[in-house]
Amino acid sequence: MEADKAGFFKATQQLAEEYVKERLLLLKLQTAEKTARLFAVVFAAFIFGFLSFFVLLFLSLMAVFYIAGLTGSIYYGLGIMTAFYSLLLFLCIYFRRQWLYKFFSDLVVRLFFENTEITNGKQKS
Repeated sequence: MEADKAGFFKATQQLAEEYVKERLLLLKLQTAEKTARLFAVVFAAFIFGFLSFFVLLFLSLMAVFYIAGLTGSIYYGLGIMTAFYSLLLFLCIYFRRQWLYKFFSDLVVRLFFENTEITNGKQKS
């Protein structure tokens, strides 16, 4: 009887150790997947931002030359576009917490908890 108990506890201990190892492996794999997804989103955003920068640069140059043609002075064209971008910069600085921080924090949370639904206070995978 005593040998049966020892064998039972030994087998249960081995199963528990195996379970913990498998759960740690699953956690590592999930973390790697979510980190890779986050890196892919950041890289895609960088590429999109880089290309958008050049589009905005050339559109701004077109606007400068158009305004310069209307006003007759390249300095007025450059000054008006500089004032426009300065206003845009100050708006971004003023609303950064409401727009940018919230957007990026929500994006990261959405990426990490993409497959998880929360219903009635309980998580459901």
